[in-house]
Amino acid sequence: MLKTTTFRQLRTLQTVARVGSISGAADELHLTQPAVSLQISLLGEAAGTPLLRRVGREVQLTAAGEVMARYANEILSLWNEAGEEVAALRGELGGTLRIGAITTAEYLVPPLLVRFTKDRPGVKLQFRIGNRDDIVRMLATNEIDLAIMGRQPRELRTNAAAFAKHPMAFVAAPSHPLMHARRLSLTDVESANLLVRERGSGTRVAIEGLFKEAGLKLHAASELSSNEAIKQLVEAGLGVAFLSLHACALEMQAGLLATLPVPSTPIERAWHVVHMSERRLPQVANAFREFLMQSGAAVAGLTAPPEMHKARSGRKEQKKTEVVADATGAQGGTRTRTPRGATPSR
Repeated sequence: MLKTTTFRQLRTLQTVARVGSISGAADELHLTQPAVSLQISLLGEAAGTPLLRRVGREVQLTAAGEVMARYANEILSLWNEAGEEVAALRGELGGTLRIGAITTAEYLVPPLLVRFTKDRPGVKLQFRIGNRDDIVRMLATNEIDLAIMGRQPRELRTNAAAFAKHPMAFVAAPSHPLMHARRLSLTDVESANLLVRERGSGTRVAIEGLFKEAGLKLHAASELSSNEAIKQLVEAGLGVAFLSLHACALEMQAGLLATLPVPSTPIERAWHVVHMSERRLPQVANAFREFLMQSGAAVAGLTAPPEMHKARSGRKEQKKTEVVADATGAQGGTRTRTPRGATPSR
């Protein structure tokens, strides 16, 4: 088998196993479907057993095919690592950065990749986007080396490090009636056709926690698996939503969306970079991880909308007022502290 197996055959099997079809693999590899079938057939002959079986119009890996696909991933990964280490001996950082991100992070990651690759022309990118289950699966099957997500997966043995803040808030179109309210409650936004992401997503877990802390149970009007779909509905005035502010940055800058004045929001969680504990990171992946730890927060801050900073400064001023009120209330009066540079009201 060793004498006849080629890297092209292994890469073809790896792709078929990942996309789940001959046609999908042909499109990704820029080959014809017969060429993909031939590569799989030759690899099966070398292994002495078929690697695929047809089930209707679909193909599935046989038990031998699953074994071969797993080792194909490891062999190709080791080969890439060898190339990277040889490049490092020449003083170069090269190779392919294989990174995945949950759908909400797709708005955050591109600026980080641009900044990282600007001074590293030898680095190639393989950027995958999917829902949380997709990204966890990609980590487990060695399809990606790093994952960007809000919460560390409990179902895998992973290392996770927080590198940037992840603000989330209630948003609506600027013309929405709730925008004119000075103070809103959770029941107000819930009754305004509240749109949320699907169960298990980071923003869904966050809003459920927000309602639970208030002693309420979330009753959302609609549940969608797409940030883009939610934003378009909200922009059209068909409801309000709870979303990541990184996902809404462009719409807020364009004046299409704005944050609603709901107490205790925006809430802040953290973005994490995650990798498998028992798997050694390739040099390029390790370099990107270090870049995130050193510069990720600064770059992420540049992608956040102005409303986030306004809301944060507003909460600080509110805390100042409460502290001064507590200190003077015992003397029969309450006064507020005027921010430096502002004109006191009369």
